[in-house]
Amino acid sequence: MTTAERVGLRIQFDNSYARLPERFAVRLSPTPVTAPRLVRMNEPLARKLGIDPSELATQQGVEILAGNRLAEGSEPLAMAYAGHQFGGFVPQLGDGRAILLGEVIDRDGTRRDIQLKGSGPTPFSRQGDGRAALGPVLREYIVSEAMAALGIPTTRSLTVVTTGEAVSRETPLPGAVLTRVATSHIRVGTFQYFAARGDIDGVRTLADYVIARHYPEVTNTDQPYAALLDAVIDRQAVLVAQWMMVGFIHGVMNTDNCSIAGETIDYGPCAFMDTYHPGTVYSSIDQQGRYAFGNQPQIAQWNLARLAETLLPILSDSDKKSMELAEASIGTFGEKFQAACTIGLRKKLGLVEERSGDLELAHDLLGRMAANAADFTLTFRYLAEAAVNVAADDTVRRLFNDPLAFDSWAVKWRERLSVGGGSSAQRCEAMRRVNPKYIPRNHRVEQALDAAVQRADWAPFEQLLAVLAAPFDEQPENAIYALPPSPEEVVQQTFCGT
Repeated sequence: MTTAERVGLRIQFDNSYARLPERFAVRLSPTPVTAPRLVRMNEPLARKLGIDPSELATQQGVEILAGNRLAEGSEPLAMAYAGHQFGGFVPQLGDGRAILLGEVIDRDGTRRDIQLKGSGPTPFSRQGDGRAALGPVLREYIVSEAMAALGIPTTRSLTVVTTGEAVSRETPLPGAVLTRVATSHIRVGTFQYFAARGDIDGVRTLADYVIARHYPEVTNTDQPYAALLDAVIDRQAVLVAQWMMVGFIHGVMNTDNCSIAGETIDYGPCAFMDTYHPGTVYSSIDQQGRYAFGNQPQIAQWNLARLAETLLPILSDSDKKSMELAEASIGTFGEKFQAACTIGLRKKLGLVEERSGDLELAHDLLGRMAANAADFTLTFRYLAEAAVNVAADDTVRRLFNDPLAFDSWAVKWRERLSVGGGSSAQRCEAMRRVNPKYIPRNHRVEQALDAAVQRADWAPFEQLLAVLAAPFDEQPENAIYALPPSPEEVVQQTFCGT
């Protein structure tokens, strides 16, 4: 691989993953591109990382973001991992088109990975070109930053650089490199990589590293590896519950896309639902609906069971005890997920005090929404107004094919609200803070990508980002972005970026 020239851009790297044993990664530099050009920078994120945006925007900075040069202190590497892909195990995957430049400690004291995605082939590329097309890079930028604005743990997007080169997919497409930021890129599949090789020392070394980096609170427990498993389960249960509260469909919940840190990672064929139905699938590669919206909790638990399997040799000296610990931990996922969902649904419905029957009330609404093709986001958003003013019911009921289905539910909802705490105005404001008005609607995302990729028109992309940065605000001047697609605008499928 080409060795990139080093330059003195001020990035304070402190690369802990690079200090792990050699078998954890392959050290190599990104492959240079012909004509890099910076087309988007997340300046607030750069500042949070302690990086001067004006330096990143210089020619030297752009060369680093494209992979043509290396910043001082960078120790580039491609991480090794395995994974279950749609249920089938692949013992070696790894970073096939991504290179970790290094780690920084951000202004909050959190360690962050800085990774280039689309930076050229690696030993893990499996005959791929290691590149990324502009469209999927922009999709990840839009959706990951929208998730961050929604308050959902996620990887972040720092920059997009076009390469001046075409990538060959079904047709030639403009190439790009995404700079992605994460609290780490360690996945369930990373543990599977070592477990599949019978490398128990590798599993233990990785577990110790993850504990030190992400879960230091379990270090001094009686059974730290069992406590680690419990902590990862906690974060995943809450994360997937958060997805469900905003209608997000990951689309490719393979174990190599399941972050040990509890962040949403790898935005390939992801999408947000318009009309609500638990069986909703957008991903063109999910032919059987394995990763449908309503299946996401079960798949998360399945993925975590695969993590537990890798930890069995280090959970206890006794095989029987290890199995008991693992099964007990995995068995808690459903309760943890349900608890997080119940809290989320109460908030979405404006139910301040906990009462029996709240979950049934929420599920009754969801069932009626599914039967009547009601828009997921707007139904909950408009309920905030209806909580204050009965006349606002009409706005909600128009979302239902049969408005009477909402009317009969609303009677029960108002009866429940009458025994809750807080004023109507307080309830409305609280509901607005958890029920977004603006999400990355599929048709809006596609329109922005088409304008940027096909016509080099960046205005729709920038406007969409600006709207999504404030998803809970009213933004009357941007109200059109809250609307569901017209029939001719409906996006039926989303596609993986590889």
